[in-house]
Amino acid sequence: MADEDRKKTYAEFRDAVNMRPAELERWLHTDESRAVGAKGESGGESTGHRSGRRILEILATAKAELTEADYAHMTKVIGYVKRHTAQRPDGDVSETPWRYSLMNWGHDPQK
Repeated sequence: MADEDRKKTYAEFRDAVNMRPAELERWLHTDESRAVGAKGESGGESTGHRSGRRILEILATAKAELTEADYAHMTKVIGYVKRHTAQRPDGDVSETPWRYSLMNWGHDPQK
């Protein structure tokens, strides 16, 4: 990835992930966090929950130490947040699977 693309991806990722690391970590330990998202055939951890753990790793990594794999996941997070915020349901979303799923990806739409 070119340096300019890295800068853009990093900035968009930091905008998309609006939860602080400690806040995201606490969230990932809740039953609500574990209850939402596609779990695949094994029925284990959801894709979003796994992504949240990966986001925490990225946030704990110095910018200069980020890898191509980190940037690839950052791009995935940006796309997920953009797609799903565009699908906001009507009404109060404070306790909805839609919000909880986004929070697994580090984005609280109520912020």
